[in-house]
Amino acid sequence: MEELIAFFRQLIDPEKIIQIGGLTLVTAVVFAETGLMVGFFLPGDSLLFTVGLFCALHILPVPVAWVLLALSIAAVVGDQVGYWTGRFLGQKLFEKTDSRFFKRKYLEQTRAFYNRWGGSAIILGRFVPIVRTFAPILAGAVQFPPRTFILYNFTGGILWVFSMVLAGYGLGSAFPGLRRYVEVIALGIIFLSVLPILRTWWKERKRAQVPSQA
Repeated sequence: MEELIAFFRQLIDPEKIIQIGGLTLVTAVVFAETGLMVGFFLPGDSLLFTVGLFCALHILPVPVAWVLLALSIAAVVGDQVGYWTGRFLGQKLFEKTDSRFFKRKYLEQTRAFYNRWGGSAIILGRFVPIVRTFAPILAGAVQFPPRTFILYNFTGGILWVFSMVLAGYGLGSAFPGLRRYVEVIALGIIFLSVLPILRTWWKERKRAQVPSQA
């Protein structure tokens, strides 16, 4: 049990992921977070930022261009897998019971975000944990047009990967001493990235309370 807990701790630690598996494991994590329903707990934003930072500091000996290419492909393909999973499961998703790796509340949170932003949620959701995982699945379940989804998916995937990786790469190039503060930076990125979904959830909750108070 302790070994399993230690394994999951490593999976949510960007620095450990990079140290253990390099670009290969990072690519797999990006795909899993965007393409598999069980990947919602994985550290997408902070991982991409840390990869860029480690490339600049030569801790990860891979050209940043290869990193951008590999992770962009993983992000786009992952969302496509999520989309077709949603198309296949359809409304059964909303009847699925909670389990250790699936919570209906995450799907409802994504639906609230989707209702708020429409098709743009596929792009904006890239920058929001949990929504990043469930937005393509929900898009498939509601029969979002496949060709339009591909356009949104490609745009969102490129913007997400390039912005996060290059932000880390730029800061790492300018301030080599940042390696000592990787954990603090990762926590900051996670906090900022969950703000949109918290804001949407709070608005939906307040809106739902209005009829009951009348």
